[in-house]
Amino acid sequence: MHDFLQTALIYVAPFLAVITLVVVVHELGHFLTARAFGTAVDRFSIGFGRAIVSWRDRSGIEWRIGWLPLGGYVRFAGDENAASVPDRTDLAAMRSAIVAEEGPGAELKYLAFKPLWQRALIVLAGPFANFVLSTVLFAIFLAVFGEPVTAPRVASVTPTSAAARAGFQVGDVVLTAGDHRVSTFQDMQAFVQYRAGVPIDFTVRRSGATVRLTATPEAVAEKSPFGGAQNIGRLGLGALGGELKRYDPVEAVGRGAVKTWDVAATTAFYLGRIVTGQVGADQLHSVVGIAHASGSITQEAVSSAKAAGVPWWVAVVYFLIQLAALISVSVGLLNLLPVPTLDGGHLLFYGYELIARRPPRADLQAAGFRAGLALLMGLMLFATWNDLQRLRVLQLVGSLFS
Repeated sequence: MHDFLQTALIYVAPFLAVITLVVVVHELGHFLTARAFGTAVDRFSIGFGRAIVSWRDRSGIEWRIGWLPLGGYVRFAGDENAASVPDRTDLAAMRSAIVAEEGPGAELKYLAFKPLWQRALIVLAGPFANFVLSTVLFAIFLAVFGEPVTAPRVASVTPTSAAARAGFQVGDVVLTAGDHRVSTFQDMQAFVQYRAGVPIDFTVRRSGATVRLTATPEAVAEKSPFGGAQNIGRLGLGALGGELKRYDPVEAVGRGAVKTWDVAATTAFYLGRIVTGQVGADQLHSVVGIAHASGSITQEAVSSAKAAGVPWWVAVVYFLIQLAALISVSVGLLNLLPVPTLDGGHLLFYGYELIARRPPRADLQAAGFRAGLALLMGLMLFATWNDLQRLRVLQLVGSLFS
């Protein structure tokens, strides 16, 4: 029983804390923007399922905490359509019902009757809130803990490596990698690690002259916090020791915004490589993999803290802030995909409405909703299968019956 509770504390609690924070902030983005436009809201829930605690504020909004802490949701008044975009017939019926019950003009507070630009901003506010959250988390991390900073000067070149074949030399100062400006050695490493097998054009300064080189990072297998191994792009360059730099609040916010943009761009690039088959789809992760990663990170944090004589909770916060920031970027980016049921799907319907001057027909919306839901469920099942295979859970279960 003690081992079970310890495992739950290490693997489940950090995951639930991170995912709840990220999703609740996402929903708060929708909620706060909607309320700024005077939109009627029925409920804001932290967690799902039956309410443990619930109350209503002066505006009549129900606030609740559900028993299943896996995020949360906001429910707008009159949000009955599966795709949340009623067609012209639905709008007419909805308007008549609202006017009959609440009087003329009452329909203007409902989301479906808000101007198109307001609805679009309400939808965009969710992903935007995730990007703001990641920026804030990165800023807190950089201000409190700092980050290692090493000048992008080449101190060593591994013989026969990708860098050696490309012509890198000791003393070269890396200026750009692709279209990415390099300010630290860590910037270059972060850019390279997800581009194994992809030729990258580098600009370096050598003896006062500018030299252009092209190198293709080699794939190196490393242990993954999601379980198993993952291929990381490596050039074979070494740098001199750097320093730990802490930022003042203004610098930290600016640097946090840059890191959020870099993570979003890298994630989009990597997803593109998966879709085009350049990277194996086994790199997709589900909540199982994320939970395992959060548990592994927590264990590593506790072990590192003990070795360094640092309070364990400091190390846990150190790692989980970074994990939450990374997941927040991913959630924001994922929701912008033009898939019905996601925020990007709503924007797709709004784009149609802008061009056609009317919402899509209800049957088309429903079909898109079902297709989008099927696609997401399929991806979730596939990613879960990947994680179960990677963590050898299926082999363990099979051995119990062999």
